[in-house]
Amino acid sequence: MKKLTLFISFILLQLSLVAVYADGFSLSSPDINGQLSKAHVFNGFGCQGENISPKLDWTNAPKGTKSFAVTVYDPDAPTGSGWWHWLIFDIPQDSSSLARNTGRVKNSIAPEGSIQSRTSFGQTGYGGACPPEGDTAHQYIFTVYALKVKQLGLDSDAPPAMVGFYLNSNQLAKASVIAYYAR
Repeated sequence: MKKLTLFISFILLQLSLVAVYADGFSLSSPDINGQLSKAHVFNGFGCQGENISPKLDWTNAPKGTKSFAVTVYDPDAPTGSGWWHWLIFDIPQDSSSLARNTGRVKNSIAPEGSIQSRTSFGQTGYGGACPPEGDTAHQYIFTVYALKVKQLGLDSDAPPAMVGFYLNSNQLAKASVIAYYAR
């Protein structure tokens, strides 16, 4: 019984430390309200969307944040390893949002100095939702990372797994919003 009480106390302590560590850091979007629209759907791979990245806003970054990164990941993709739809990093510390359609690299509206790297589609920039036809709704996890470094030291050719490794190695906190889409 004593071991169980000690174990439960340890878990509660760990949970309280996590809550204090990321206290208040949050991500929101006026464009996605639980569901993605045709505007956010990929145009290709059998999907017919506008491929527009949604506007994203974040608040209450932890002290010591030197840059941000944003990813969009579909853990439900039938690949065995999920699907990366967007990776943008080296976003300056004074940023608190990404404008609608920032993910279209040729628009050049991403914050100065930020880098959009290769997605699972094999290209840079935002690649919208495109689950297999008839599949159950897929989760699209939009995550903003508060990072302890100004730059990750990667370029636009970095594969998603490498970006993920660097993000997890340098994060102070992260916040996510999940949206769903099926066709």
